[in-house]
Amino acid sequence: MTVRGTRTERFAAFESAAARGLFVAWLVALPAAMLVVPDARAAGAFEPVSFATPELEARYRSLIDEIRCPKCQNVNLSGSDAPIARDLRVTVARLVKEGRTDAEILTFLQRRYGDFVLYDPPFRPGTAVLWLLPALFLIIAVIVCVRLFRRPTDLAADGAGLSVRDDARLKALLADAEQGAGAPRDA
Repeated sequence: MTVRGTRTERFAAFESAAARGLFVAWLVALPAAMLVVPDARAAGAFEPVSFATPELEARYRSLIDEIRCPKCQNVNLSGSDAPIARDLRVTVARLVKEGRTDAEILTFLQRRYGDFVLYDPPFRPGTAVLWLLPALFLIIAVIVCVRLFRRPTDLAADGAGLSVRDDARLKALLADAEQGAGAPRDA
């Protein structure tokens, strides 16, 4: 392979303003096009499924949007390209075509793959922590906020935790300060 010209001759084309502008346009357009063009894997996420009526297809689409992929973290079946998600989409389509209700399909998948496939798991002893922990955190946050933002006058009204001796000493110091007696004395 022969290279024509010297290094100076090869890059001489970039000396004209038009050539530099075209080069800069390519440098900007290529990364921009890579961001805009969708991922090729996402295009293959849906297998062509035909249904007898548009209502059945709408039910199918609704179900695969509602069911979580067992392999992926927080991705529904319609957005996952995992092999298990592909198999589950086929299973859901088959069950919809067989005439099963949405509840039957969800129960079938829940029994087979566990509560993880449901975005809204049922309240049971095993899932009680998922349901009760946010309420517990909310109650704790309200208690902390009330205690933090309580007015100082409320603290003084309940005695502010001072003993009788300390309260008397505080009153004496405040009286001395009002009279201008100078520095506070030690008790």
